[in-house]
Amino acid sequence: MARDKVTYESYEQDVFDNPPKGPVGVHRGSRSVISRIAPFVIVILVAALCGFGAWAWVTGEYKNILNLNTSSQTAQTSDTEKKDSSDAKSDSTHSSDTKSDSTHSSDTKSENTDSSNAQSNSAATDNAGQSAQQDQAAATVNKATQVRVINATGISGYAGQKADVLQTAGYTSVEAANPTGSVPTSTVVWYQNEADKATAEDVASTLGISAVEQVQGLAAPITVVLLN
Repeated sequence: MARDKVTYESYEQDVFDNPPKGPVGVHRGSRSVISRIAPFVIVILVAALCGFGAWAWVTGEYKNILNLNTSSQTAQTSDTEKKDSSDAKSDSTHSSDTKSDSTHSSDTKSENTDSSNAQSNSAATDNAGQSAQQDQAAATVNKATQVRVINATGISGYAGQKADVLQTAGYTSVEAANPTGSVPTSTVVWYQNEADKATAEDVASTLGISAVEQVQGLAAPITVVLLN
């Protein structure tokens, strides 16, 4: 049996026999100008850097570049050290000021102490001067002091005789009297104030009397009581 010849027209037509016009399927879209130029720019920059590195290596300029970086770091370190030194000086100055204030405070306290000591010494000197004046007044014999001589012996005119002895010794205010109240048990010279003590002792020495006593409420500053 002879085979029939198969041709295109022997098959029935379907949708694939009428394909759409234009490209159909996966395809690349159009790229921007920057994306197309970027690879060339990158290649140029890399080539320039490589060329610059080769030039710096051949000519020795890389040393200057390294020295420049080192100098920059050294300058930064120096600035930091200067700042730290300035801060340390500031702290030292503050410490010095604090010490100066402390010294000033100590000087002020010392001055106050010296002033207090001076006042105390002055007061002590004044007290000592007053004591010395009192001692001097007590040691001074005042023959103008009033002296009263009392006769408790019963011997007529005995007080007048002793009064004459005192007047002869320089006493200018002497009187003789008789006892009006109680009398002591022995001959004695009484004085009322401490300032009259020296005078009373001189009166007793002049009349040969050994007993000298201080008594309050006397009619005269110095009173001589004569007994047998």
